[in-house]
Amino acid sequence: MKKFLLLLCLTACSPVIAGRWSEEKANDWYASQPWPVGCVFMPSYGGTPVEIWGRDYFKPEVVDAELALAEDLGFNTIRLFLCDIVWQEDPKGFMDRLETTVRLADKHGLSILMTFFTNGGTIKNPYTGPQPQPVPGIHNSVWMSSPGMDVVNNPEKWPVIERYLKQVMKRYRNDPRILAWCLYNEPANTKGFETLPFLEAVYRWAREVNPSQPLTSPVITLPDWRSHNQEITEFVCNNSDIISFHCYNSLPDTRKFVEYCRQFNRPILCSEWMARTRGSDYFSILPFFKEEKIGSYSYGLVNGKQQCQYPWNTIVDGEPVPFTEEPEVWFHDLFRPNRTPYSEEEIKFIKTMTR
Repeated sequence: MKKFLLLLCLTACSPVIAGRWSEEKANDWYASQPWPVGCVFMPSYGGTPVEIWGRDYFKPEVVDAELALAEDLGFNTIRLFLCDIVWQEDPKGFMDRLETTVRLADKHGLSILMTFFTNGGTIKNPYTGPQPQPVPGIHNSVWMSSPGMDVVNNPEKWPVIERYLKQVMKRYRNDPRILAWCLYNEPANTKGFETLPFLEAVYRWAREVNPSQPLTSPVITLPDWRSHNQEITEFVCNNSDIISFHCYNSLPDTRKFVEYCRQFNRPILCSEWMARTRGSDYFSILPFFKEEKIGSYSYGLVNGKQQCQYPWNTIVDGEPVPFTEEPEVWFHDLFRPNRTPYSEEEIKFIKTMTR
């Protein structure tokens, strides 16, 4: 705990962009919400963000049917990743498809944690047009960064990204169907990315819009972890209205993340978790989140092109080693491609927690 307190003292040196909610405002907002419980929603047909949102790929009938499964589980929220390059190519079409998705989520009683940017993915510079197909046996093999390394590292390319963020956020800035805004997914994942200047710009743009919903970006490591990026973690913790984190480890590590996040005296969301083979499973994690009223977004709903039944692949000579058969214990996802449960026992348990 001493290391956590040390970081709290250091955060006074991290820049705070004007407009951050007070602790009182953030906690009053959260007290008015039901316990947020849901999932990261990746439509099963989408292996890349372009396939989720592109004009030639978008399938509202699939979105509708899969969100109905989330509703039946008793979920009340989803986390949704957006796609800037589809907006750049077809702004009106993208906004129309986004509104269709927001309406379908609302139809099923689901608010949205809207997520703009991410450094994650095997493809660091995304593109439209024909999309790559999943590599057999590889976990999430074709996901793309957004807006991509070439944009994040080049401030001359930021104005179009600013216009994109502000158009989306202005449309929904007072919309009760939007629970919160995740401005940047896992910003501390910086390999090849000069993230901090772009991250600061993103928070400035969002504060200029001044939405009625809170802002956040997730913490992904703890201070005593070798991979911890203190500078970016300080920034997001000092500039987020609510604190979010990701943890794919078992309950002891999940508790440590919550302990760390509590020092900021703000509501807490776990915006990514669940890796069954690592001990991050519904039977151990969800009761803890419910008891502590930690917002819960497990990864995945219906298994599809992301191939998240496979665990993270072992890397040999810089390349992932593919699995040759489906694992007995799935890593992510709750339903098979035919929309039947991966585990009937797990589905029944989730319903006892949500109802």
